[in-house]
Amino acid sequence: MSENWRRAGWAGAVIGVIAAGAAAGVAAERITVGRSVRRKARLALDAAGDYGSLRGTPGAAYAEDGTELHYELDEPDEDPAKRSRSRLRRKAPPAPTVVFCHGYCLAQDSWHFQRAALRGRVRAVYWDQRSHGRSARGFAQADGEPVTIDQLGRDLKTVIDAAAPEGPLILVGHSMGGMTIMAFAEQYPELVRDRVLGIALVGTSSGRLDEVTYGLPALGVGAVRRILPPVLKALGSQVELVERGRRATADLFAGMIKLYSFGAPREVDPGVARFAERLIEATPIDVVAEFYPAFQAHDKTEALQRFADIPVTVIAGDRDMITPAAHSQAIKDALPAAELVVLERAGHLMMLEYPQTVTGLLAELLARTGAVPTTANVGGHGRSTAGSPSHPGAGISGS
Repeated sequence: MSENWRRAGWAGAVIGVIAAGAAAGVAAERITVGRSVRRKARLALDAAGDYGSLRGTPGAAYAEDGTELHYELDEPDEDPAKRSRSRLRRKAPPAPTVVFCHGYCLAQDSWHFQRAALRGRVRAVYWDQRSHGRSARGFAQADGEPVTIDQLGRDLKTVIDAAAPEGPLILVGHSMGGMTIMAFAEQYPELVRDRVLGIALVGTSSGRLDEVTYGLPALGVGAVRRILPPVLKALGSQVELVERGRRATADLFAGMIKLYSFGAPREVDPGVARFAERLIEATPIDVVAEFYPAFQAHDKTEALQRFADIPVTVIAGDRDMITPAAHSQAIKDALPAAELVVLERAGHLMMLEYPQTVTGLLAELLARTGAVPTTANVGGHGRSTAGSPSHPGAGISGS
């Protein structure tokens, strides 16, 4: 018991360093602004911003354990003349479908800006991973079965079978979503070979996540890794108590989210920062605890070879502390033909921090695969885009 407390002490010390950094970010505001004013400001941001408001045609797919997976379908606009001509000829082949897979503690709405730019231009499926967003809590996990990345890959297959049973596919994944795509490819190589035209991997990793320091000092990182799984498990058994604690420390929680989500947190639009906070705080602590061990066991380096013959775009943030850019470089090393783009001053949620840049890179991939015309104006590498907050453009380095 004393050894566990000693380890917990080390873990608490290094986590405290991060918490102190986040607290420093809100300290000045605390001095001059009362708690009730800050609460009203958060509510005002929630009301003013339409981030996460885009909806498509809803659908449900049912995983192998019966878990209901929520997805939404956005169909491309079609002009009347083209629709009239299509009635005079044989049935056209299915249009390509772009499937967006979100990350850990997020939901399909994390693709808000990309969805706004692509809306009406491509056939797109956005889905919520099990126990996230509008999808149901994983039945298997409720029965005590651990989450695995392989399970998420099979969930993706279930969604594809329901929402895009035929036709070409382009798969886009952020963080855990990218890992989901790798697991899918490992388990369904024939489907990848026959139907997948392109892959986009955004802020993700093929393995060795147990080596990530999360920006913590070297001293004590090992203790954190040892103590964090049992701590999360214990917290997951006290959901109501932990959620009350979250609400009571909302300012500190928001500071930590900004610290870990964005490369330049002070420059992020307050509405976008609040949007990210809402997405993350919507994930119950027991779900956070359930998923964490899966990342430590994740290793899909060999599965990357399923993408060797198709266009792959890898996007990284040079200030990402969750899946550092070195992990994207490792993917590039395994797939020499892939395009690697590192966004300068970008953190883990780069699709929210630099929406137009990420959208532009996805649009380029879609053009290369033929999913959209090369002349389609759906994004770029400039400063802002329709529906996006004003934000300095990210510098780009690529190979």
